[in-house]
Amino acid sequence: MDLFIVFGYLFSMIVLGIYLSARSSGNKSSQDYFLAGKSLPWWAVGGSLIASNISAEQFIGMSGSGYVVGLAIASYEFMAAAALLVVAKFFFPVFLKHNITTMPQFLEKRFDNRVKSILAMFWVALFVFVNVTSVLYLGALAIKTMTGLPLIYGIVGLALYAATFSIFGGLRSVVLTDLIQVIVLFVGGAIVTYFTLEYLAGGFFEGLSFLYEEAPEKFDMILSKDNPEYKNLPGLGVLIGGMWIANLYYWGSNQYIIQRALAARNIKEAQKGMAFAAFVKLFLPLLVVIPGIAAFVSGASLDRPDEAYPWALNTFVGVGFKGVTLAALIAAIGSSLSSMVNSTATILTLDIVKPLFSKKRNIPDTGLVRIGKVSSFATLVIGVALAPLFANLEQTIQFIQEYTGFISPGVVAVFLFGLFWKRATANAAFIAIVVSIPLSIIIKACFPMFPFLDRMGLAFLILSVFVVVYSSIENYDTNKLSEFKLDRSIFRTSKMFNLIAVVVVFLLIVIYGFFG
Repeated sequence: MDLFIVFGYLFSMIVLGIYLSARSSGNKSSQDYFLAGKSLPWWAVGGSLIASNISAEQFIGMSGSGYVVGLAIASYEFMAAAALLVVAKFFFPVFLKHNITTMPQFLEKRFDNRVKSILAMFWVALFVFVNVTSVLYLGALAIKTMTGLPLIYGIVGLALYAATFSIFGGLRSVVLTDLIQVIVLFVGGAIVTYFTLEYLAGGFFEGLSFLYEEAPEKFDMILSKDNPEYKNLPGLGVLIGGMWIANLYYWGSNQYIIQRALAARNIKEAQKGMAFAAFVKLFLPLLVVIPGIAAFVSGASLDRPDEAYPWALNTFVGVGFKGVTLAALIAAIGSSLSSMVNSTATILTLDIVKPLFSKKRNIPDTGLVRIGKVSSFATLVIGVALAPLFANLEQTIQFIQEYTGFISPGVVAVFLFGLFWKRATANAAFIAIVVSIPLSIIIKACFPMFPFLDRMGLAFLILSVFVVVYSSIENYDTNKLSEFKLDRSIFRTSKMFNLIAVVVVFLLIVIYGFFG
């Protein structure tokens, strides 16, 4: 029964992916391939944002950290909700006003080609060697734990699955399949959480109460310094420190996330979609963290924490429902993979290949689309080749966050000053980006016990001071200044956005007030 459900779901999604790709194959517009023709409504934007974000990193990685740390790891989800609201209200109107297609394009318009090129190459490398690779590995690990299928088979299978709707159909195909997959992953995730809590105490709320009574330390949102996991989640640092850098980087400058909003039909639709995603983020810990805590309370004997979610699924979920949850996990992996692959191809094609060859001759739209397809294929091939290397990591989610944090302070500093401080110069931005990784390495080497989120916050402050001082000394480009002069009217938001924002902020205050 489980296998029938899983293969039925896979077959249906592959057929849909092939159909959407075939329907899109006659479209020769690069804007349609990379930005879905800028026609997405708010519900498509919001649903695709969540589907792109939720992947094996959350289901497997966060459950593993839930097993070790507890609910405190959910700060990544809760603070993401706040960051989404900030990005929607303050970042996105500027991007849309200047008709931005990619994040490197914004950096070129605001600063210069050097800043654009160095970050374009960094983002392509990050997507290929860290994001795509880790998602393939974690997804294959879950499949291996639940079914016994060899790791490499799962890696190849997931890559082929994502390829059916990411390579040929472009962003429109990715978003349409995302909308189906986000429903499946929520249903499947809810099934695991519900059956886990019912098994432990006979009901949803009874199960939550049981977990809280058995392991109250796992429900501390603000960790004390004597907690062994303080080095990963340093107390109030999750509210006022480096956690903001991580989330503003991810939601405000990450191409495979922001690309969904850039494809909206207008700014109001984009902002409503992002606010909707922020609201949904508040409930994700129930799906991705609680099973890990349940595995800890149940005394699960695991070789590594990342096995917590598959263990809970195998232990608490019965026949038939197990197939739905495995299909949900594959849905989460497929949607994230397709988003990462499409965005990698977007940056590689529009920000690296196109400028390189346009000096000799202009590449037609059909050529850009062809390059995008080849780039997508190459990304998946490299991911498949490197994914097994992640087997040596203990908590994959913490590894990804820490090492992304080597560059994110510089990126956030450059974006913030580029968006909101007219005197920020191209040279200051370029040096800040180049210095970001060495600075983070030096801080880590000199203060090895310094929590990495605090390190990110400190690096951001140092780089921000540098940008201000260097830009103040240097003469800024008056042409860039006039082009990026901000009109306060662009930051006005609709009543619906404001209402959702108030609800999200209120719920965050309640959550941290109760569990802090």
